[in-house]
Amino acid sequence: MSVAAACPLPQQEQLQLQPPVKAMRRGSRPSPEGGEEEEPSEQPVWDREMTFCSERRRRQPQQKRQPAAAVGAAREEEERLEREHFRRIINAFRYYGTNMHERVNRTERHFRSLPANQQKLLPQFLFHLEKIRKCIDHNQEILQAIVNDCTHMFENKEYGDEENGKISPASTFDMDKLKSTLKQFVRDWSETGKSERDSCYQPIINEIVKNFPKDSWDLSKVNVLVPGAGLGRLAWEIAMLGYTCQGNEWSLFMLFSSNFVLNSLPPGANFSMTAGDFQEIYCEHNIWDCIATCFFIDTAHNVVDYIDTIWKILKPGGIWINLGPLLYHFENLANELSIELSYEDIKNVMLQYGFHIEMENESVLTTYTVNELSMMKYYYECVMFVVRKPENSI
Repeated sequence: MSVAAACPLPQQEQLQLQPPVKAMRRGSRPSPEGGEEEEPSEQPVWDREMTFCSERRRRQPQQKRQPAAAVGAAREEEERLEREHFRRIINAFRYYGTNMHERVNRTERHFRSLPANQQKLLPQFLFHLEKIRKCIDHNQEILQAIVNDCTHMFENKEYGDEENGKISPASTFDMDKLKSTLKQFVRDWSETGKSERDSCYQPIINEIVKNFPKDSWDLSKVNVLVPGAGLGRLAWEIAMLGYTCQGNEWSLFMLFSSNFVLNSLPPGANFSMTAGDFQEIYCEHNIWDCIATCFFIDTAHNVVDYIDTIWKILKPGGIWINLGPLLYHFENLANELSIELSYEDIKNVMLQYGFHIEMENESVLTTYTVNELSMMKYYYECVMFVVRKPENSI
């Protein structure tokens, strides 16, 4: 299906998005080591089909009004940067195989530099490298299918393929993002990722079901928002229970991939996705019955801004469910604003806004895209809370 201003078209067509402006300002989850503002968009039309809705640009500091010519030039430059960014991400998907084969080839060269008697001690080593090469080729087939599915996914932009299929070396930054996206496929859509989903997603789902039971609510009229939806599994699970659920995501790596995987799922749920900045898209007050955030609030430049937005868009009586750590994404990035608050600070801010804490657990142990075969694993001791906006809130 395709979407024009969030209005669904025939189901047999593919989902389409409008392009996120200046995407990927928010990176993937880091390792534990170490223009002018537009008018608010209308809320999407809720339907019983799986749709992607239009984006908003990332909020920028307010600037003085500029002459029309200057505004036009700024928009042209912004569109040029959009096209450049779009093609850079497409190139990263296509470059994966080359990049990974180079790494395997380097490993083989190192092995063959060993003395012959040492190589004989490791008879399966080269066979193992061949298995890895086959896995790389398979991954590249999937990534190419994602690219084929997303090149024309935007209804109001036609970037085309001006590079005539030429593949250029991608940056280490982009390749790290791509590999993180592949790990997200495992977390969200594989049997291997079930344990992480059970520890991270299921507690959130349980709280939604507890607060909005089907014997007391018309579930199709309960609007649930999932910011930072990634590849969409949590939002999709909520929608499959009968709730009207919308995911929101900023990263083009995630958007390309979720467009691919979600188009492969059966229709029949009140499910939609938006592409763009959470704070910029969601401006209308008192809309959502529930907001569910999982490994999300530490992606903020300023987490107080997130709290402010959530307070405004929640309906009076609505709840915010959160589960995740506070590993602030911009903490070690130069020239990036990063306000790093402790959970105690965040809790005090929420209380001052007027939220009532209904459930709190400061020790939820979980992992994030962990490799179960690795000898090194990172564990997050997350905080989970459920807070409610009082019924008498304005």
